[in-house]
Parts: sequence; structure tokens; C-alpha cells
Amino acid sequence: MKLRSILILAIAVCAACSRYPSGPLVFVSNERGGTVSVIDPAKDKLIDTIIVGGRPRGVRMSADGKHAYVAVSTRINAKPVASDYKVIVLDTTTGKEIKTLPAGTDPEQLSINQDETRMYVSNEDAGTLTVTDLGTGQTLATLMTGIEPEGVTLSPDGRWAYVMAETSSTVTVIDTEKNEVVKTFMVGNRPRDAAFSPDGRRAYVTAELGQTLSVVDVPSHNVIATVPLAFDESVRPVGVAVSPDGSRVYVANGRGNSVSIIDANTFELIKTVPAGQRVWGIGLAKDGKKLYAANGLSNDISVIDTGAGEVAATIKGGDGPWGVAVR
Repeated sequence: MKLRSILILAIAVCAACSRYPSGPLVFVSNERGGTVSVIDPAKDKLIDTIIVGGRPRGVRMSADGKHAYVAVSTRINAKPVASDYKVIVLDTTTGKEIKTLPAGTDPEQLSINQDETRMYVSNEDAGTLTVTDLGTGQTLATLMTGIEPEGVTLSPDGRWAYVMAETSSTVTVIDTEKNEVVKTFMVGNRPRDAAFSPDGRRAYVTAELGQTLSVVDVPSHNVIATVPLAFDESVRPVGVAVSPDGSRVYVANGRGNSVSIIDANTFELIKTVPAGQRVWGIGLAKDGKKLYAANGLSNDISVIDTGAGEVAATIKGGDGPWGVAVR
């Protein structure tokens, strides 16, 4: 009887510690709603909505999947308030807030290194990148970037941080070992985001107004090809992701309301998949079989079957889905 009671108590404690499924999860920031939606990809259903306040945009997962980092700034059309600027760290098993971190002013996007010791955050209003020590919460460096930086992406080996500046149409390259700017190069008009190939030798940078995808040779940090995406005047490339095998590049087309699939070897357009309205951030499942697209105007998430090249499900989201991170 005593043993049975102990077992029941242990099960109850375990259940209280983890209220989400143990498998993969998808976290979507909602910039107008001040929330983060949690999706169970096993059922492609919304299972929770986490209130974070302010204007959450960039969201990244730690390499071990235990923490989700959410960049928060002042709500849209509200007077900027310094206390609104932060990065909130969420426990991905419970959705509970673990801590908040300083992130400079107006944080928009961010990246976390593999061993979860450093955080890199773009400060759109200041034209800077803030480097934070995740152990102490202290700012290690504030580096000048181009004008209105948005996307921040680390190379797979963590050596380089690419920072996309939308107004200057530049990519700032940060040497993360030295915390120094080592190069700045031009890309298409209004770059938004970047994704690296799995081997880290190439990077793909979207240009919203330029309607292009720049292909970058990472060892030299030079653009080696420019892929035109202006097959439709409404296409505005924003989010980007690369398949696990490196053979495909997926581009969110913003107000083009679609996701384009591009052959990473030939740079040819394989297919464009209609999705929701204003497709912004996108995220791939680890096996690459599903892609989740945040639709900021239709307030939903499109689940794209990458094998079939079509939307397999549509999930109701929060107000203004923006960024996507997959555990």
C-alpha cells in the first residue's frame, strides 16, 4: 500500500513538471497579440497560448530544445518604453517563463549558440547587435551593423553571425570568437532573413523589395548567385529555411501569400505553394517533412507537406503570427 502511494505521488509530480507532449513542438510568436502559440505537430493542433506581453517577434530554440527565446519590444503603435525591451526565456516542457534577459533597445530577431552560452540580438532602432552572456545576463558587446537590422542567423559551427539590415540592404558579418565586425556586403533591396546550408558553406539571404534570394559563399562572405523571385509582383521574400539534406531552400513570400521551394543546386524554382495571408516566419521539422509558416494577416499557421508540396493543414493562431521555432 505504501509503495502504491509513492508511485501515485511520483506520477503526479512528473505530470505537474511537464504539461506538454515530450516529442516535437512548434512555438509561434504573435506580434499583435503579445502571445506565443504552442503547437503539437503530432496532431497539428494548438495546445497552448502563452502570454508574454508587448510585441514578440523573433523566436529561437536552444540546441537541446529545452528553452525557447522570445524577443519582445513595445506593442505596435504604442510609445516605446525601455522596460518593454527584453528577451523572455520559456521552458518548453511547461511554457513557463524562466527568466528575462536584457537585449538592448527594440530587439527584433535573435540567435542562440549551440552550447547556449551566447545570445545575439538585433536592435532595429539603434542599428546595432547586442551580444549577451547567457550565464550572467551581462552584455558582452554592442556592435554596429547596417541600418535597421532585422534577421540574425548563426552559421552551423557558430563561428559567424549574419545580420541583415533592411534599410541599407547589407549583411554584416560578425566573427563570434572576437566579437568583431569582419565584413559588410550588399545584397538585394531590404534583406530580411538568412539560413545556412547544413555544412555551413552557403548562406541564403532573402530580399523583400528586391524580390531575390542571394546565395553566399560563406568562407569568403561573397554573393555568388542571385535568384530572382519576381515571378509574381506580389512576392515579398521574408523568412527562409534549408532542408536537412541541403537540397532545397524554402522562402516565405510575405504578401505573396505563398512559400517557394527552390532547388539548392540549380537555383531553379521547383514549386510555389499557396498559404495564408502575409507569410512571414517559417520553420522546418527536424526530419524536413513538414514546414510551418506563420501567416500574419490571416492569423493562422500553414502546415506544408514538403514531399507533396502542398498545405496539409491550417492551424488557427494568435493575433499576428510572426516567428516560428521548432523543438
